[in-house]
Amino acid sequence: MRAVVQRVKEATVSVDNKIIGAIQAGLLVFLGIAADDSRKDLEYLVDKIVNLRIFADAEGKMNLSALELGKEILLISQFTLLGDCRKGRRPNYTAAAAPEKAKELYLAFLEALEETGLKIASGEFQAMMEIESINDGPVTILLDSKKEF
Repeated sequence: MRAVVQRVKEATVSVDNKIIGAIQAGLLVFLGIAADDSRKDLEYLVDKIVNLRIFADAEGKMNLSALELGKEILLISQFTLLGDCRKGRRPNYTAAAAPEKAKELYLAFLEALEETGLKIASGEFQAMMEIESINDGPVTILLDSKKEF
């Protein structure tokens, strides 16, 4: 499982020109699910994301997490995070999970985030979405449950 985590001042996701999810200050998370991902990968990333110390403390140091500050999270499914561009010019998506498995893990991921007590919003699985955000920093973190980077 791979995630791109962005600290944002606000973010929205729209489908067919209708906003279906919105957050104020918090994290915009793009999530890619691999064919070999399991509940273990999900649990690792949920814990890592909500506890990432990327928000400023009283001294301005990145020392506080979304969970500590009660920040909001917008979760977006994005299979293209599993694209392999090492060969040729067209990304290869063979590492991405099949849609049925990906949807099941995406919904479980969403549920696990909701269980943290934070305000969670989400996009629509397999929909063409438009994401708008105001990055804060910018701060962007790449995460991989297999720790490949």
